Amino acid sequence: MATDLFALADRVHDEESFLLFVAALAADWEAEREIEKIKPSSPYAAGAKGWENGTVGGVLAAAVRWGEDSINGLSFYEKPANSWRRAAQILHAGKFYE
Repeated sequence: MATDLFALADRVHDEESFLLFVAALAADWEAEREIEKIKPSSPYAAGAKGWENGTVGGVLAAAVRWGEDSINGLSFYEKPANSWRRAAQILHAGKFYE
């Protein structure tokens, strides 16, 4: 069963739940790497599990860009008051933000 990382990030409320989220994000990354070995995606599209950024550096850079772009919220995003949840959402954005 696939993990809904958006939902999991939204449930982060403390250090323990943050670490569970980071573990799930890492597992999602590894699962995509395995799928891509067998059946590579187009170089012009996201990977099999939606990863737009293919390196750790790319993921972290995208996370920073999204964090900066959403610091005051976005049209469809309200910045949470809980800093653990915000950190999880920033890391998760590194998966899909370009």
